[in-house]
Amino acid sequence: MLVALSPYAQFQPSCFHLVKMGFVMGYTTGMAAGALFSIFSCLRIGIRGRGLMGGVRKTMMQSGGTFGTFMAIGMDI
Repeated sequence: MLVALSPYAQFQPSCFHLVKMGFVMGYTTGMAAGALFSIFSCLRIGIRGRGLMGGVRKTMMQSGGTFGTFMAIGMDI
């Protein structure tokens, strides 16, 4: 059924926008969780300095990408 559009009509986001929003939300959440877990684990092992920053950066990117992908799939479903 067609709905008449007025100038003040609100449009629903498309599927791509929902998937993109889910990925961004998941990526930021995964990066925050990755930062917390990797800082504590690297400090517990005894890694300091550049090794600490490299390990934290790598873990943040991996966990952010993983969680972002799962959130994007969840938003698509």
